[in-house]
Amino acid sequence: MTATGEPKHETGWHALIAGADRRERVALAWSFVFFFSQLFGYYILRSVREALISADGARMIPTVFTSVFVCMLLLTPLYGALVARVARRHFMPAIYAFVIAMLVLFALLVGRDMSPHIAIGFSIFLSVINLFTDAVFWSFMADIFVNQQARRFYAVIAAGGTMGAILGPVASLALVRHVEASGLMLVSAAFYGVCLLCLMRLIPWARRQERLEGREDGDRLIGGSIIGGAKMVFRSPILFALVLHLFCGVSIGVLLYSSQADTVRALGLDYAARNQYYATIDLTMNVVVLLAQLLVTRVLLRRYGVGPLLVLPAVAAAIGLGSLALAHGALLLAAIQVGTRGLSFAFVKPARETLFTLVDREARYKAKNFIDTVVYRGGDMLSSWAYIGLGAIGFGIAARAGLWVIIALIWLAVAIWLIRLQARLRDARQIDADDASKTGPA
Repeated sequence: MTATGEPKHETGWHALIAGADRRERVALAWSFVFFFSQLFGYYILRSVREALISADGARMIPTVFTSVFVCMLLLTPLYGALVARVARRHFMPAIYAFVIAMLVLFALLVGRDMSPHIAIGFSIFLSVINLFTDAVFWSFMADIFVNQQARRFYAVIAAGGTMGAILGPVASLALVRHVEASGLMLVSAAFYGVCLLCLMRLIPWARRQERLEGREDGDRLIGGSIIGGAKMVFRSPILFALVLHLFCGVSIGVLLYSSQADTVRALGLDYAARNQYYATIDLTMNVVVLLAQLLVTRVLLRRYGVGPLLVLPAVAAAIGLGSLALAHGALLLAAIQVGTRGLSFAFVKPARETLFTLVDREARYKAKNFIDTVVYRGGDMLSSWAYIGLGAIGFGIAARAGLWVIIALIWLAVAIWLIRLQARLRDARQIDADDASKTGPA
């Protein structure tokens, strides 16, 4: 510790890579493995879902997204009730234990009969649990790491997830010839089991850090109503801005995803070729994300804050969509898909999660979950139906991309608003901290 009471950061390779001191490195390592295992467990099954959804172009996408959205509407109040009434050390492990149990159940069902209903049910389940576990993971990270730590560590933790997202599809392609879908589900369940182990190691570390900082609220009940998260987003300017920002980004992603599905269908690819196509896109995108997270994201986040990470993807999206509107092609579409998704994961995701360290615990678990699940899938649903509707009245892929340039510009404007809001919150916190240091303990 320094004379001012702040942790002393060591020099050496570990400090250069993560900026972590001896105590922080333990939590950083477990968090890295946690997110790696979570995305590996998801991505080893993702290509199966994508190939099923895109069998009929973009036509099935609105139906699947609507089903997932309805599930989110039903599950979010239950999650809110769980968070309000159960301590963190109990409800976090329970969520991951439920995911493991469901994967084992689906493995047993699929092993007996891969009927269309089971396949669709599994696709919906995988989409739902991916969003829920992602939201819960980053809520937990925002709970155990303060803002200054988040700015140093989030890019590294996100890189762990990206490594899982790269190796997951690789493992799927390597095992698919030797292991049936039910076997892949059991492999996924095993990696979610690693997530549970990491969680059980991080909870005691979080308690120790809270005691060192003089705050022991991590295991207290959050309380509030089961729909508290939905109410919060309309009362807090920064939460409402995060809703708008996520909606715009999701809408752009749905346009590219749906356009890609239609393009693949027009190429006449069979199931195996579609699986290979999507796996190639995922691998290329995730390699780009990993390089950006390790070499660029952390530097920008530490030196300049969230500003560049929010602005650059919106500018790139506007340019990419404008290019697609002028000259649509399968190769150009794939390149724009890799670029926009890559920047979303490498830049936007760490920036958004850093912003959640500026709100209170109830907002981190309730409002954040509402935003990351209901708003996310609501954006999916509305944008996919808009895509189909515009296609029904004669709009081609290029014309629709031209319309979505407007969404990209709105995304940019909201990003600038978010930058200003977070600056005000950080200044207000600094003033409060200065006042507290002057008055001292009562």
